[in-house]
Amino acid sequence: MGAVPDRPFLQAVGNTPLIRLRSASEQTGCAIFGKAEFMNPGGSVKDRAAKYIVLDAFRRGVLREGGTIVEGTAGNTGIGLTLAGNALGLRTIIVMPETQAVEKRSMLRGMGAELRLVPAVPYKDPGNYVHQARRLAEELAGSAAGGVLYANQWDNLANREGHIASTGPEIWNQTEGRIDAFICAVGTGGTLSGVSEYLKQRRSSIVTAAADPDGAAVYSWVKHGELKASGSSITEGIGLGRVSGNLEGARIDDAFNVPDSEWLPVLWELIGKDGLYVGGSTGLNVAAAIRLARQLGPGHTIVTMLNDSARTYESKLFNREFLESRGLPPPPWLG
Repeated sequence: MGAVPDRPFLQAVGNTPLIRLRSASEQTGCAIFGKAEFMNPGGSVKDRAAKYIVLDAFRRGVLREGGTIVEGTAGNTGIGLTLAGNALGLRTIIVMPETQAVEKRSMLRGMGAELRLVPAVPYKDPGNYVHQARRLAEELAGSAAGGVLYANQWDNLANREGHIASTGPEIWNQTEGRIDAFICAVGTGGTLSGVSEYLKQRRSSIVTAAADPDGAAVYSWVKHGELKASGSSITEGIGLGRVSGNLEGARIDDAFNVPDSEWLPVLWELIGKDGLYVGGSTGLNVAAAIRLARQLGPGHTIVTMLNDSARTYESKLFNREFLESRGLPPPPWLG
């Protein structure tokens, strides 16, 4: 078993504030809170997955200083893994679909990641970025000093275990156990499954639910037992089309499908009225929390995730031409 180094990045991940969302709470008569994951050092909830995946690899002896991390990612997990890698003396190679926001590419390169952009193709295609990352890790495994880790955030259960160990307990303590429901989007399944597992261990009646964009299949899987999807979304980093290892066996009670036209106005309120400069998946999370609040009725306490900042999506979210070409409402302050 390898020694686990102690580094500033690892110390800074987690223990994020829980913020009462004024606009959403006033609309529903519920207390809706958001976990401010954009305050993690890499700027997103994915820093938690990166921390626990890398720590687990060190503990198991898969990685040592001088080793290499390889991952296929839409961006945020790659940012977290790169910063963790920098802190621990590791090389990081990120394989990313070329359709992702230019801001994420710039951040990854600026942090020192080796970024490999590939065409965006479905998961069933061998050229999908996830499969390319796995093959690359296998190719490097025999020659890289310090070991090679294929992070595999979807099926690596250190992701889910990290949320059982950190996010779930934090939410329970910050609400003093007075929580009625938890809801969030599914990227890998780690956050929803891990937080749900912990909360239901504390009180099984807590409602847990998935928030799904158009084009994703988790809503259909939860509601009807089949993976079926239609449409598309401008969100990035969320929207799963398969049952990942982290999602398998998750204790999920309900699901909500929220189209872009519904969550974008919620995002504009979060930015323009609550002063929270958050990204698209957060807008979807809060829109779904509003749906869940209305279903439960006034007086309940609901928690969701403020996944990341809008900074990594500015070229899309604040691009009037991009939004209007898709029939979506731009921010009202753009004029």
